[in-house]
Amino acid sequence: MRDLLEDLEAGKHFSDPDPVRRAQIQSKIPLPKRFYAEVSVGERDGGFAVLLDGKPVRTPGRAILTLPTRQAATLVADEFAAQGEEINPVTMPVTRIANSTVDGVSKEPQPVADEIVKYAGTDLLFYRAAAPQALVERQAVAWDPVLDWFRKELGARFFLAEGVMHIEQPKEAIEAVRRHVAARIEPLRLAAMHVMTTLTGSALLALAVEAGAWDVETAWMAAHVDEDWNIEQWGTDAEAEHRRAFRKADMLAAARLIAALG
Repeated sequence: MRDLLEDLEAGKHFSDPDPVRRAQIQSKIPLPKRFYAEVSVGERDGGFAVLLDGKPVRTPGRAILTLPTRQAATLVADEFAAQGEEINPVTMPVTRIANSTVDGVSKEPQPVADEIVKYAGTDLLFYRAAAPQALVERQAVAWDPVLDWFRKELGARFFLAEGVMHIEQPKEAIEAVRRHVAARIEPLRLAAMHVMTTLTGSALLALAVEAGAWDVETAWMAAHVDEDWNIEQWGTDAEAEHRRAFRKADMLAAARLIAALG
């Protein structure tokens, strides 16, 4: 299902899930010229469609792109309106999520929900450094409050491990996450949660953001505690910074979309 989502999000303009590689490929492909002047949102079939010069936008699968709220449709409309002389899908993360939802997730939401739950079984937040102490403390400060929230709100208690050796999580905790996700089976919300989960490697961070318990910036920084530590020790490079910026843009877009769903 992850491959399906990546393929659908890519559409015909993408061929790699890595954002930097995708941008490099995109730079070699002639982008379609902007063919519209006016972007608007109109009601359609109980939802809201994005209109380009009065005509509805269609997904890569040729379905009319209809969103459940005006606020969500406006996010997509804003991305179309922001395009210059050419249409660059790389700069349209909300539109890509919406396309993947209409063409894929709306038809098979359960496998997407199952994969989010699967991530919760091997979540980033469970695997802690044994040393140095400064990193151990940073992880605890960033990650422990999220685990505390899940324990208090869902009754889910998770085991922690040092290093990367797999640790089996309590079935009761995983089932609590499954019930929580099942109550959020709305396709567009589910697709946005899936994007945040895969970007961070943490279903728990994604679900905490969706619930409004964590703001997206705090969750993003929490997901990069280890990476930031390594940067402090060894430095970074332009390509890594570029990749992270692309990924963060997708994360912020998913959070904006969830907020727009109400």
